[in-house]
Amino acid sequence: MTISTFDPPVSPEPGIPRPEHPRPQFVREHWVNLNGQWDFEIDRSDSGIDRGLVSRPLAGTITVPFAPESELSGVGETDFLEAVWYRRVITVPAEWDGLRSVLHFGAVDYDATVWANGVEVARHRGGFTPFSADLSSVVGPGEEVEITVRARDLHREVQARGKQATWFANTHCHYTRTTGIWQTVWLEGVPPVAVERLQITPSVASRTLTVLVPLSRNLADGVLRVRVSDPDGRLVAEESVRTGFDLAPSAVVSIAEEDVRLWDVGDPQLYGVEVALLAEADGAELDRVRSYAALRSVSIDGNSFRLNGRRVFQRLVLDQGYWPDSLMTAPSDQALIDDIGLSMAAGFNGARLHQKVFEERFLFHADLRGYLVWGEFGDWGVSGQGPVGHNQKPNASFVAQWIEAVRRDVNHPSIVGWCPLNETHQVLHDRITVLDDVTQAMFWATIMADPTRPVIDASGYSHRVRETDVYDSHSYEQDPEAFRAEQAGLAHGDPHVNRYHGGEIALPHARPEYSVPYAGQPFFISEYGGIWWNKEEAARADAESAGQDQADSWGYGDRVRSEEDFYDRFEGLTNVLLDDPNMFGYCYTQLTDVFQEKNGIYGFDRSRKFDVERLRRVQQRAAAYELRED
Repeated sequence: MTISTFDPPVSPEPGIPRPEHPRPQFVREHWVNLNGQWDFEIDRSDSGIDRGLVSRPLAGTITVPFAPESELSGVGETDFLEAVWYRRVITVPAEWDGLRSVLHFGAVDYDATVWANGVEVARHRGGFTPFSADLSSVVGPGEEVEITVRARDLHREVQARGKQATWFANTHCHYTRTTGIWQTVWLEGVPPVAVERLQITPSVASRTLTVLVPLSRNLADGVLRVRVSDPDGRLVAEESVRTGFDLAPSAVVSIAEEDVRLWDVGDPQLYGVEVALLAEADGAELDRVRSYAALRSVSIDGNSFRLNGRRVFQRLVLDQGYWPDSLMTAPSDQALIDDIGLSMAAGFNGARLHQKVFEERFLFHADLRGYLVWGEFGDWGVSGQGPVGHNQKPNASFVAQWIEAVRRDVNHPSIVGWCPLNETHQVLHDRITVLDDVTQAMFWATIMADPTRPVIDASGYSHRVRETDVYDSHSYEQDPEAFRAEQAGLAHGDPHVNRYHGGEIALPHARPEYSVPYAGQPFFISEYGGIWWNKEEAARADAESAGQDQADSWGYGDRVRSEEDFYDRFEGLTNVLLDDPNMFGYCYTQLTDVFQEKNGIYGFDRSRKFDVERLRRVQQRAAAYELRED
C-alpha cells in the first residue's frame, strides 16, 4: 500500500486566497476552505452587541484570511480597532451525511466569539492559536448556516501581542497591529467518534514512533491502526491496539533497521503516517487521518546540544514573519517557501521564529527542507516596566495560550527547541513577582507538554529557572573586537549575560543582575548583529554632508557607511561566534527589513540588499563547536 503524505490537498474552488489545507499533519478527506469574501464591519467602540451586529447586515466586506489592517484584506485600516465583525453564509456539503460539521479558525486576534444562526458556538482568547466550533447541533448536511464572528482587540488591555504596537504609529521595533481573522478558516466533516489529535514521539534509540491518539469520546469496542510508510511511499510498519482501556490509546510502531531514515539538517527524511479508527467487530472504518513524522533526536550532553547524537552548529536567523501588504499572514504559500529559500541561500540552516506563532504551513515547509526552527510565543515586553510592560503584563492566559501552541506544533521535526518568553527584564530581588511565577509556569508546562525538546526559560535577559535546558544572551555590540572580549568569559564558565543597565534600581535589596547563575548548559547568542544599512538613506546623508543621520529607519549601533563596511562587520561578528568551541549556535538579526527596521539581510519586499553568496561563504566555514572531538 502506498500512502500519499506530503501533498496535502488544495481547495478546488477558483480564486480562493490561501487555498491550501492549513493543517498538513492532520488531514481528513472531507473539508472546505472558507477563505475569500466575508461581510465585515469595524466596531470602534465595541458596542456591536448593543447595536444588533449579531443579526443585522454588516456595512462592508473583507478578504479572509487577511487582517483588516493589511492591504490584501481590501480594508487597509491601521487605526486602533477595538472590535471587528465578520459574517458569511455557508452550506454544509450534502454528502456529509453522518458527519459532524466542525468549523476551524487558524488564528483570530485576540478575543473571539462565534455564532451560528444566532447561537453562540465558541469563544476563544489568544491571537496566535487555533480553535474550533462544532456546528452539528445547529445545521445538518445540505443546509445553510450563517456564521458570525466578533473579534475584540483592546490595545490597552493585557494580552500577548508580540511586536504589535500599543500606540498608533509604527516605531522602533513595534509594527502595525493585526486584528481579527488572520489565518485560514475551514469546515471539516468529522465522524461522531473521531481522532481528536495526534502526538507522535520519535525515538532514534529504539527505532520507534509512539503515536498517542486522544479520541473525541471513549470507544470500548474499537481498534486503532497505525501505518507508516517510508520516504518513498512504501509501507514499512503497522501496529494495531484496542481502544477502551486508555483515555488516549497509544501505538508504538517499530521501524526495521534497514528502513531507518533519519531526519537531519538539509536531509529531511520523512515517514507517512496513516491513523485509522476501526470497529472491532467488523473492521469498519470509523475515522481516518493522514499525517507524517520523522525519526530525529535532540539531546544535551554537558554544554553540547546534539542532533541525532552529533553536534550541529545552528546558524540561525531571526525571522519575524511580516510582509508589507499582508502583515503577519503570508500573502501566499509560496511566500513561506521563498523565505526559507532566502535564508538558506545566505548560509543559514534554521530560524528563530520570533515573537509570533507562525502558520503551521511554514513548519510543514521547514520539515520538508531540513530547516531547523525554534518555536516561540508572541509575548515580548512582559517586563513589568514602562508602557509596553504594563500593556503585556503576564497572567495565566499566557500559559494556556502558549501550551495551545506547543500542542499544535509538537509533531514537527524541524522544531528543535522551545522559547516561551523573550527579554523579560526582571531584576533579582527578594520578592517573587507574577512574572517569576509565569516564567516558572511556562517553562514547566512546556516540559510537561513536550519532554523531547530543550526549553529555554526566557531568551535573553532574565533566566529565572535554574533548571533551564539552554542558557543564552542577546548582544548587539557592533565592534567585532569588543564583541570577542565580551564573549570571552564563556571559556571559563562565566558567559556574557544581559545585566540591568537602566540606571538606579528602586527595588529594595535588588542586585544589578537579571539572571540566576549559569550552570554549564549549552549556550548560544540568540540575537546579535542587527547591522543597520539602508542604501538610499546613506546616500542622502552623504549628499547632505550631515554630521548626524537624519534617518527614517533604525538598526543597532551606528549605521555602516558602505556595503563593504557591512560585509566587514558581518564577518567580524560572525567569526567571533564560529571561533568559540563552547558556542552551539547563533541567531543573526534579521532575515528581512520590517517596516522602519532596516537591519535585514533582505529588504521588506524580499529584494536583495547584499551579495548573499558572500554572506554564505562567511557562515559555511566549519565552526569550532563542530570540530570538537569530545
